[in-house]
Amino acid sequence: MKVTAIGTGYVGLVTGACLAEMGNHVVCLDVNPEKIRILNEGGIPIHEPGLDAVVRRNVAAGRLQFTTDVDQAVQHGTVLFIGVGTPPDEDGSADLQYVVAAARSIGQRMTDYKVIVDKSTVPVGTADKVRAAVKEELEKRGLGGMGYAVVSNPEFLKEGAAVEDFMKPDRIIVGSDDEQATLMMRALYAPFNRTQDRMLVMDVRSAEFTKYAANAMLATRISFMNELALLAERVGADIELVRRGIGSDPRIGYQFLYAGAGYGGSCFPKDVKALVKAAADTGIPLKVLTAVEEANERQKRVLVDKVVERFGADLTGRRFAIWGLAFKPNTDDMREAPALVVIDELTKRGATVAAYDPVSMPETARVLGPRDDVTLVERADAALQGADALLIVTEWKEFRT
Repeated sequence: MKVTAIGTGYVGLVTGACLAEMGNHVVCLDVNPEKIRILNEGGIPIHEPGLDAVVRRNVAAGRLQFTTDVDQAVQHGTVLFIGVGTPPDEDGSADLQYVVAAARSIGQRMTDYKVIVDKSTVPVGTADKVRAAVKEELEKRGLGGMGYAVVSNPEFLKEGAAVEDFMKPDRIIVGSDDEQATLMMRALYAPFNRTQDRMLVMDVRSAEFTKYAANAMLATRISFMNELALLAERVGADIELVRRGIGSDPRIGYQFLYAGAGYGGSCFPKDVKALVKAAADTGIPLKVLTAVEEANERQKRVLVDKVVERFGADLTGRRFAIWGLAFKPNTDDMREAPALVVIDELTKRGATVAAYDPVSMPETARVLGPRDDVTLVERADAALQGADALLIVTEWKEFRT
C-alpha cells in the first residue's frame, strides 16, 4: 500500500518506518529541510532505540523516502497520516494550526480518493475540522464531489520503546464512519494482527477521546503515587514496599506506580491541560485531573525542597550534581522535563549545577542555551567533583548501581 506520513517527529517517523517495515511504500514529509537532510544522509533527528536500524533497512530496500516536496507526498499516498505537533496554546488547549494546515495542503493537491488519518493526539472534534478544511480546498478547485475519508487513529507509543510499541501493539484504535476507509485501515494493520485482532473500530469522536482518556489515567496514577510517596516519607512507610503491595492486586497492577520527580514529555502535560480546558469549555470541570496537574507541578520541586531543608534557602556558593536530564530514560526529549525545573530552582537560589545525561546533552544545551551557572559534563562522575549533593532526576539504568 502507498502511505504518506506528514511530520517526521516521534509519531510520523516511527509510523512511516514501521509501516515500511511491513512492505508498504512510504514517503515521509516534513517542511523542515534540516530534518529531511539528516534523514537523507542516514541520520535520525530524534533519539529512539531501534529506530535507526528500521529506517536504514527500509531506505536501502527502497520502501522509505523522505522529502520536503508536498506535491510528491500528497500524490504518493492513498493513506495519508497526519503526525504533526499539537503544542499547548496559551490557554492550555491543543493548538491545531499544524493539523489544519496539513489538511489544507492535502485538499489543495489531491486528485483521487484519500484516507486522511489523524495520528497526532487531537481533541474531540478535530476530524470535523480536518474534513471541513479539505472540503473547502476541494471546492475552491471545483472538485467538491471528490471522495475522501477522515479517520482517527491515535498513537499509543512510549518514547524509548516506540518501535516495539508500534510493531507489537496492545490495541489499535480506529475511529471511522466510512466503510471503505475502515477496510483499508484493516488491510494496512493486518500484519500487526496475526495472532489476534487488536483493532478496535469505533466512531471518530470516541477514538479521539480514547487517547486523551488513556493519557489522563496514566498521569493520574503517577501523581497519585507521588502524593502517597510524600505521605509515606512523613509517616515512616517505604513507598516501594507499598507499591509492591498494591500492585499485586490484579485490579491495580504495577504499571505507572513508580514515585519520582513528576511526569514530563510531549504527551501527559499537554494532554492533561487540553482535557481540563476542553472540559471547562463544556461546563464540566474535571476536578480530579486538575488535582493531578497541581500535584505534578508540586512534585517537580520536591528534590529542591529536600536540598533547601538540608542546606537552607540561600544556596550561594553551593554546587549540585544532577544525573538525568531527559524527562524519562531512553529518550533525549526535554519537553516539560522535571530536571529543567530543578535546575531553575537551584540556580535562582544562587547555586551552580553540573549536569549529566546519557543521551540528551545536545538537546539540553539547545534548550538551556549558554549559562554561567550550569555546566554540562560528559561523564556521570565528572558531575560529582566539588558537589555538595547529588540529585538523581531521571532513572537511567546506569545510575541504579
